[in-house]
Amino acid sequence: MMLVFSLLGTVEGFAEETLGFYGLIIPLMLALGYDRMVATGTIILGAGVGVLCSTVNPFATGVASSAAGISLGDGIVLRAIMWVVLTAVTIGYVIRYAGRVREDPDRSLSGFLPGDREHDAADAQEPPELTGLHRTVLVLVALVFGFMIFSVVPWAGALTGDADATPYGFELGWSFPQLAALFLVAAVLVGAVAGFGEQRLSATIVRGAADFISPALVIVLARGVTVIMNNSRITDTVLHSIEGVVSGTSSALFAVFVFIVNLPLAFLIPSTSGHATLAMPILAPLADFAGVSRAVVVTAWQAASGWMNLWVPTTAVTIGGVALAKIGYDAYLRFVWPLLAILAVLICGFVALGAVWT
Repeated sequence: MMLVFSLLGTVEGFAEETLGFYGLIIPLMLALGYDRMVATGTIILGAGVGVLCSTVNPFATGVASSAAGISLGDGIVLRAIMWVVLTAVTIGYVIRYAGRVREDPDRSLSGFLPGDREHDAADAQEPPELTGLHRTVLVLVALVFGFMIFSVVPWAGALTGDADATPYGFELGWSFPQLAALFLVAAVLVGAVAGFGEQRLSATIVRGAADFISPALVIVLARGVTVIMNNSRITDTVLHSIEGVVSGTSSALFAVFVFIVNLPLAFLIPSTSGHATLAMPILAPLADFAGVSRAVVVTAWQAASGWMNLWVPTTAVTIGGVALAKIGYDAYLRFVWPLLAILAVLICGFVALGAVWT
């Protein structure tokens, strides 16, 4: 699952769409003897490391490459190698933690909620038969998620490598309002096929929607931090400071500095496209003076943005996912910080080598 999420992340920026998977993956992980942190890591880190190492993601690499005046394919070899290595490291990290928890549940960082451990008793019982109705419901759910992915991918940009390519006629270009409507219609359809009556179906939908109220409020408050920073011009001040830090350094050091100095900016601007629009017009010309390929600057920038979005509370993917999983944000930080340190070292090594290589 992490490999699939990572592949979707590197190709089309699969991020906010992951919020719909918690209701499926958490029960699965609990049934397998893991905890909610394993499910959270599978989703956030799986998709997040893919976005961090975006290869042809039009929302990150595409926007940044366009702002830097280069094509989407420039630097794709370096980004592809980064994706393979960092994805393997991330998957190994989550698997290692999952094995520890399954062997000794007391080592869980998230703990267990009432009812989570009931799956252990269920494992000793004969599993219920998978009926034709169950298979039909599973097929419908798979079709809905498949259509969701199809509806949000900018196929022209992803297939041609041109972020400004004219969209194909079959592209839908859907965003969150359309996806919300899709899931609402799908919920009614699946409930009807499963034989839920009107009262039971309505109660189930309301109960499910209630689980999203708390994450939605948290996301709104987190977004408010970004709005305040932008409107008070704090972001502009940080950007000006970044310009002074990265100028006049060696090529390898310049590439590493681009990664480091973009970290605070990524905190202030969780949106990858917004971050690229602000930073690239300044960083790309500085790269020419430092003798560094603009493609390396794009790679260092998107790595900084992706690395921060794995843990900062101003991003909807992280804070919303933690809320949906019903785990503490402090517990999530304890779980993820060793991986963040490993990824940061690997990123600095890759961008430094890329700067020297190019």
